[in-house]
Amino acid sequence: MDYAKNILGTIGNTPLVKLNKITEEVDAMVLAKVETFNPGNSVKDRMALKMVEDAEADGRLQPGGTIIEGTSGNTGMGLALAAIVKGYKCIFVTNDKQSKEKVDVLKAVGAEVIVCPTDVNPEDPRSYYSVSKRLGEETPNSWYVNQYDNPSNTVAHYEQTGPEIWKQTDGKVTHFIVGVGTGGTISGVGKYLKEQNPNIKIWGVDTYGSVFKKYHETGIFDENEIYPYITEGIGEDILPENVDFDIIDGFTKVTDKDAAVFTRKLAKEEGIFVGNSAGSAVKGVLQLKEHFKKDDVVVVLFHDHGSRYVGKMFNDDWMRERGFLEDEITLAVDLIKGHVDKPLVTVKTEELVSHAIDRMRQYNISQIPVEDTTGFVGSVDESDLFRAYFENKDIADKPIKELMKDPFPIVAKTATIEQISKLLNKENQAVLVNLDDGKYHIITKSDVINVI
Repeated sequence: MDYAKNILGTIGNTPLVKLNKITEEVDAMVLAKVETFNPGNSVKDRMALKMVEDAEADGRLQPGGTIIEGTSGNTGMGLALAAIVKGYKCIFVTNDKQSKEKVDVLKAVGAEVIVCPTDVNPEDPRSYYSVSKRLGEETPNSWYVNQYDNPSNTVAHYEQTGPEIWKQTDGKVTHFIVGVGTGGTISGVGKYLKEQNPNIKIWGVDTYGSVFKKYHETGIFDENEIYPYITEGIGEDILPENVDFDIIDGFTKVTDKDAAVFTRKLAKEEGIFVGNSAGSAVKGVLQLKEHFKKDDVVVVLFHDHGSRYVGKMFNDDWMRERGFLEDEITLAVDLIKGHVDKPLVTVKTEELVSHAIDRMRQYNISQIPVEDTTGFVGSVDESDLFRAYFENKDIADKPIKELMKDPFPIVAKTATIEQISKLLNKENQAVLVNLDDGKYHIITKSDVINVI
């Protein structure tokens, strides 16, 4: 009978899948190493098991012990599977940038999960690096994994992933492209492939807000390059020991928006439901296309599964809030479709200034049209209101007509974004859209900025 002794026996031997539509503009053959076929749905299963086995072998991990690690989610899943089979406890520390699905999955397999803030320095005691390290020191009979500097991470890919790619391509692979986080995958695979053929090019995909690309090119660790970003699983604000910069031929950076957009494209155009870093990786391939020739074989690795991002990249509202959704925004009616169901907030000419201020607070808005029985006759802006209020507190009890400015311009719902933009200026912060059914809506500068 052909069966695995336990779930850990199903790790590895993931398929190579040819990409077609999404890489039409690339002359070379592009093959995706789809690591979602691992039992924990990510490439991290490989190194998680290797790190556990090596720690068992040299006594760092004792029977009944507790595995402690800082993880974006995928390494935690691989460690949790190993822990279940081998009888260990798990405490995982992650940051609040990671998707809720990742945290929920870790809890589902019995791990304790601690969530730390993202926007702090690695040395900050609140960072997930610091918290996981401290727990490793304080917890009895525990082992702190430290995937960033644990050499078993790289060895796993040198022993497994690299040889698989070489065998599956019959030694014809010419380029390997992968997102870089802890560095184990690119360093392990890169080392193996270059030993087989030194001419194979190894490219890392980095993200804006990460230090890898500049450090590789200049040797300078530039803290000014470090700032929060949305893309998960790649990029770092530290230099992990597992990143072997000598093996890497170059880096290309991919924006958060492109990562999200191309993650969705992979699902819709290739039927490959993968995570955020895969979108970065395939966009990286497209950005590097001038480096490939017709007969080249380019292998790009997809780290994890799309199910961990259904509340993010695969959610239209999440994408739209960040300006990532590739809607065709050209007309006034397009600009307001995200909030057209909300009523237009107005104030009457005889209402008090305090009423307008209260309404701005209640609805979290900055501009309000002023109307009377004849229609729109004026407008108020929060900066004008609050400036006047703090100059004279008594203004709050005066009618709004004494403070209002000219009414906002009114445009048809078919007005173009260019026409609307020309009407928005320092003196005029909004326009009203006539929806033809007796209703009006408002477009502000922020609405326009959100779609630029």
